[in-house]
Amino acid sequence: MKYVPTTVRRDLRIMGERLSQQRRLLSLTVADVAQRAGVSPTTVSNLEQGKPVRTDSLLSIARVLQMADALVSSCDPYSTDLGRLRAGEQLPQRVRR
Repeated sequence: MKYVPTTVRRDLRIMGERLSQQRRLLSLTVADVAQRAGVSPTTVSNLEQGKPVRTDSLLSIARVLQMADALVSSCDPYSTDLGRLRAGEQLPQRVRR
């Protein structure tokens, strides 16, 4: 089994709890979400339990739960302090070491 850092496991658990809460707020069953997202009910359950799932499955489930836009927006590098400081700089096409 692949090692997963404690902080990542905690974040997966918190995200799963929040997705589960949203699903229940929308009065959807695990099977409803799975069918609409095109994934198996096991995948939805695994996500809600904080187990890792594929990124495309996560986004499909989040889209059904009306949370995908917030998830994608949270990845905007210019919403961070460093991103805002460096916003005017030209980004390199690739980073070499």
